Amino acid sequence: MKAELVVDQYKNYLGSGQKPEDFDAYWDRALQELDELPLKYELEKVNIPSGVADFYNLYFEGVGGARIRCQYICPKVRKTEKIPGIVMFHGYHSDSGDFTDKVSWAAEGFAVLAMDCRGQGGESEDRTVVKGSTLKGLIIRGVEEGPEKLYYRQVFLDTAQTARILMSMEHVDEERIYVQGASQGGALSIVCAALEPGVKKVVAQYPFLSDYRKTFEFDIASSAYEELHYWFRFRDPLHEREEEFFHTLEYIDIQHLAPRIRAEVIWAIGLEDQICYPATQFAVYNKIQSPKKMMIFPEYGHEYLPKLGDRVRGFFVNGEKL
Repeated sequence: MKAELVVDQYKNYLGSGQKPEDFDAYWDRALQELDELPLKYELEKVNIPSGVADFYNLYFEGVGGARIRCQYICPKVRKTEKIPGIVMFHGYHSDSGDFTDKVSWAAEGFAVLAMDCRGQGGESEDRTVVKGSTLKGLIIRGVEEGPEKLYYRQVFLDTAQTARILMSMEHVDEERIYVQGASQGGALSIVCAALEPGVKKVVAQYPFLSDYRKTFEFDIASSAYEELHYWFRFRDPLHEREEEFFHTLEYIDIQHLAPRIRAEVIWAIGLEDQICYPATQFAVYNKIQSPKKMMIFPEYGHEYLPKLGDRVRGFFVNGEKL
């Protein structure tokens, strides 16, 4: 009953955001910048004992000259035909975790590429030079200089570049490229599929980075969006720049990228989520026009969702349809 009530409440909700008129042109220009970068990378072997997988650090140069690091995990023994690939994205402020977290995918015959977001907990560099505050977070990094300077513009492009690199590997089947992640990682999975049409399937768990105007109506001082609260508290206490602030953030609001997605999408949501509120998630989900399915956990929030991994595994492994 609870799930039905929430779905009914938000089934037609299309967000509080106001998509800028030049939004698509903005991202088309950004992708042109990405197209100009050479599709090359370096591999560095990592010695971790395993009977089924080999492990590497993979480095590439992202937009703005930043050195981006990914974990690359591949099966020791590969069939003669090309193998599928999975791109993984991590949560806010974190990193890609342990290499061995991905061994089960290599055992299934997948190549895995897990990206560290620039300037967060992993090794990827952030070379963004901007004015203004970054107190409590990175959403607001560059917001005072305009859309071209936003931190997440660079990270969003990194996701597409990561997918392109995986697709370019000679032993990887570019027709079977999948992405997954939770929270920030869920948002970046959505972004990756939107910016790189070669992505075929997505599993996104309670995605972040959406519907900033609506988010601001909630108690964000204790949520993942607390930096919005602190920006106004210390940079604009009279809210004289409120409209300019939110207009700039529209360029990195994933709800506006959602219509670009062509991949099949499984979306997992906890209705008790006080970190990435359900309303902000529905704003994105409702704008996805490709095949999609929402898995709803009524009593769960921004946390481990039991049964999710088991239920969706066949979506990637066996190519099951929604």
